[in-house]
Amino acid sequence: MFLLSQQKSVNVLFSLRVAGLAVLLLGLQGCAVSRIGDNLPYGVLNHTDITLVGEGMPTYLLTIDGLIENWPDSESLLQSGASLYSAYAGLFVDDPQRASQLSSRALDYALRAACASDRKLCDIRRMPMVDFEELLARQKRKQVPVLFTLGTTWAGYIQLNSSDWNAVADLGRVDALMQRVVALDEGYEHGQAHMYLGVLNSILPESLGGKPEVARQHFERAVELSNGRNLMAQTLFAERYARLVFDQALHDSLLDEVLAANPIEHGLTLQNTVAQRDARVLRNGSADYFE
Repeated sequence: MFLLSQQKSVNVLFSLRVAGLAVLLLGLQGCAVSRIGDNLPYGVLNHTDITLVGEGMPTYLLTIDGLIENWPDSESLLQSGASLYSAYAGLFVDDPQRASQLSSRALDYALRAACASDRKLCDIRRMPMVDFEELLARQKRKQVPVLFTLGTTWAGYIQLNSSDWNAVADLGRVDALMQRVVALDEGYEHGQAHMYLGVLNSILPESLGGKPEVARQHFERAVELSNGRNLMAQTLFAERYARLVFDQALHDSLLDEVLAANPIEHGLTLQNTVAQRDARVLRNGSADYFE
């Protein structure tokens, strides 16, 4: 299962973490730190230096922790804390034990945010799957941000705790969360939920129960909803679908488009920079992979 693998060449979790980081930083505009300036989040999202962003993130971590200490039931702060810790653990922490601990903190914040938004969601981690799905079916569009944050954070937690089969068993809950986000507002954050569903449905080949054609539909929709400006959707489309079905022509075409594109896009520049970095690795390895 690729989502649970420890491959270093092109890390899907790393790529998706950048997408989650965008949601986090924009969410901070609704918090007390936004008084510094409404354009502060875009100073990060529109940056092209991944290393610099990583060096600056601990400041956000400590700031969010302090704010949550003062407002422990703030849905917006808990969402931001969840996304921040999840992003930092997945993007910048090499030590597996430390990354696991940070992702556990992230998931705790995400679950508390869900609970703060709707008390019926307080036991969402422990309830039977049937009850879980019925509860999700009753959620309204206003819940999309908290559901998306919970889904992305939970996916990151599973990745970083992949040796724990109790954690892995919750992968179906992540899928259900993203399906509900798509049903309620598929265009949320440039169609990122479709991108996650594309990855989830391309974990396995069709012969082993995977759904590559469903994955293709999700990737195509993610590209469409961003008007082609979310380069990460195309990069993952190539990596997860085209490689899975062994379609070199599609693979190379998608990656060539990513590499030829201008990564500068308001709110997506950082993510597009990572996408182009990963696309270059994939494109350079195309001949070897498909030979």
